[in-house]
Amino acid sequence: MEKIDKNLQYYKFSLYGFFKNLRFFEHFLLLFFLEKGIDYIKIGMLYSVREVMIILLEIPSGLVADTLGRRKTLVSAFVLYISSFVVFYFSNHIGLMIFGMIMFAFGDAFRSGVNKAMIFHYLKKNGHSGQKINYYGHTRSWSQNGSAISSLIAGAAVFYYGSYRIIFVASIIPYLLDIVLILSYPAYLDSEIKPLENFSPNQKLKVVLSAFVKSFKDIQLLRTLTSLSLYTGYYKAVKDYLQPVIMAFALSVPFFTTLKDKQKTAFFVGVFYFFIYLLTASMSRNSGKFSDHFVHACRPMNITIIFSFAIGITIGIFYNLHLFFFSIIGFLLIMMVENLRKPIGIALVSELSKNQAMASVLSVQSQANSLFAALFAPVIGFFADLYGPGTSIFLVSIFLVLMAPLYWLRSKSKNTST
Repeated sequence: MEKIDKNLQYYKFSLYGFFKNLRFFEHFLLLFFLEKGIDYIKIGMLYSVREVMIILLEIPSGLVADTLGRRKTLVSAFVLYISSFVVFYFSNHIGLMIFGMIMFAFGDAFRSGVNKAMIFHYLKKNGHSGQKINYYGHTRSWSQNGSAISSLIAGAAVFYYGSYRIIFVASIIPYLLDIVLILSYPAYLDSEIKPLENFSPNQKLKVVLSAFVKSFKDIQLLRTLTSLSLYTGYYKAVKDYLQPVIMAFALSVPFFTTLKDKQKTAFFVGVFYFFIYLLTASMSRNSGKFSDHFVHACRPMNITIIFSFAIGITIGIFYNLHLFFFSIIGFLLIMMVENLRKPIGIALVSELSKNQAMASVLSVQSQANSLFAALFAPVIGFFADLYGPGTSIFLVSIFLVLMAPLYWLRSKSKNTST
């Protein structure tokens, strides 16, 4: 495995992910909605609105990034994120929350796939394409470290102020820092289309669209996108259910009896998420080493997705038995697998896509994430209201295990087929 060149740009890419994941609101978002009196099905619909808007915007945003400049696209994304934080801070009814979700979706759509494309462009330009899995895994681990620190800061803020709203204001600061960092990226990362620098935006768009269409004639690429996106969509739909599980665990333990319920919840949420994200950071950092144990990337992709859906089944069982700590361990494993397999899947997608349309293809991958999350979120919310979160996750996980033939990957070589 080729050694990573840890120069200034490496640390810029890493800090970008670190600041991006200082989303102090993320660890308490579902609890914030529940506190506002919103039931699970409506929470699922809020998540679904966000994901549907991302679906509608993903491909256009990727084309904009590839034709007009990736740095400006990323800066626009963070301005939209900050706008959504302001809306959530002042929201008191579901209408404003829907608007906040839409603003957030605009930011996600303009951000997703763009920084990855810049990383892979940078590696190619500097002759380090062989580092894709390892390099992206390392920079992604910084994102997970950011999430770990974020959980502690968010937990402390909720503990001290006794309010979930304060974390939306705090989230603005690191995003302003990311804007400054993005503007310091070298200009050549704006686009992969060097021979067309003097072309008009319309001419560039035609080249990108042509490469985009050619990329999606590859069946292997489509199946890889399905495997990668199905799991990430599942992960996005279920991961926030960890929050009420931690709350239930916090309120059940015979410790810190002098603290208010929200303070106990804030303490345990902060501590649990801190250690969870330290472990997920390790998974990202070592995804390259994990992949090296297999002849072809298809095999670890298959193993990890089935393993995680099986873990989802056990989460439901433990939750219904009120064994909340074991449910928390299950969520931890699902989050670890997402960070283990994503660098592998992203690198595989980048290898199969045409260079000129890389940001567009990676945006489609993110769009597919959103499609599956938009489908899963209201379904999980519906069954959670009827039977409880545990049974809901149990049912969805069993269904996905049974659907394995639709997302199982096979390498092109008979010797490496899985």
